[in-house]
Amino acid sequence: MSFTRRSVLASVTGAVTAFGQNTGVAPLRLAVAGLVHGHAGGFLRQVRARTDVELVGVSEAKPEVLASYGTRFQIPDDRRFRSVEEMLASSKPEAIAAFGSTFDHPDVVEAAAKARLPVMMEKPLAVSREHAERIRNAASASGIPVIVNYETTWYRSHGLLYELIHRRKAAGEIRKMVAMDGHEGPKEIGTGPEFFEWLTDPVKNGAGALFDFGCYGANLMTWMMDNQRPAAVTARTLRIKPAIYPKVDDEATILLDYPRAQGIVQASWNWPFSRKDFEVYGATGYANAYGGNTLRARMKGEKAETAPEPPELPAQERDSVSYLAAIARGALKPAGLSSLENNLIVTEILVAARESARTGKTVLL
Repeated sequence: MSFTRRSVLASVTGAVTAFGQNTGVAPLRLAVAGLVHGHAGGFLRQVRARTDVELVGVSEAKPEVLASYGTRFQIPDDRRFRSVEEMLASSKPEAIAAFGSTFDHPDVVEAAAKARLPVMMEKPLAVSREHAERIRNAASASGIPVIVNYETTWYRSHGLLYELIHRRKAAGEIRKMVAMDGHEGPKEIGTGPEFFEWLTDPVKNGAGALFDFGCYGANLMTWMMDNQRPAAVTARTLRIKPAIYPKVDDEATILLDYPRAQGIVQASWNWPFSRKDFEVYGATGYANAYGGNTLRARMKGEKAETAPEPPELPAQERDSVSYLAAIARGALKPAGLSSLENNLIVTEILVAARESARTGKTVLL
């Protein structure tokens, strides 16, 4: 049974290998829309290493970026395009993965909706509620799946944490959640210029660290709370390094108030080291996930903390490529962390946090 989302059997996918790759069927025809997101390189490396997915096209408006990726990943000239529309008309994909700025997400989803194609985008969903509504309306009118990719979705530690806390209720009712996400800063870790340009733009990114890393905690907490909206959102931001980040925050803390629990999201471009940690405390125990593979827990009646080994996630849910392929071929339906429902709430939280930080007041949802 999946720890993260409910599987739906479908014969059209053929057999599935231990690595999540389909056998006995033609490779999934996949297109990539936009290349200015720094995660595009890692995604393309995954695609190149697989036999069940074929990259049929990439689109990017910036010619230098398109040329760079084309050379780096040996993408033929006839599979490189300057616009999403041109790519879709020529390459005839079965699914789209979006790696533009967050501001570009509605345009890509609307193009995908016209072509009746599932689309996956990098987190977060949108920079505003208006953009989120455009995405929801396009998906609803066309019936296409829209999914949001977070690195943390594929963490084995989160799969086991969800099983213990949410499914088994081993720690009792949730009382407090703490998410700590971020790194030393985009410039400090060597982010490429095309990524840095929009990541530090309050319009194209929505904010700075608040949106870039605040979305992880909001996504996980919404998942743990069964898509329950918090009653109120309070946020504070700082600009600790204005010489590097003059337009956006580089430090953010978000407090989520639920009727019987609190969530604390710590998003930062100032951590001494990169981290993606998530702690959940219940009435009678806790489970804390540190990175992708480490979980520490203590439940009622136990004298000491334990470190159970997180099991592997189901084959089609171990990485973004496998998951997108399973969605496109009908083997899974979007749910949980990747779902549009979850991420519409994430957008509400982030927008409320941005307004709270601006005004210094708590925002009621």
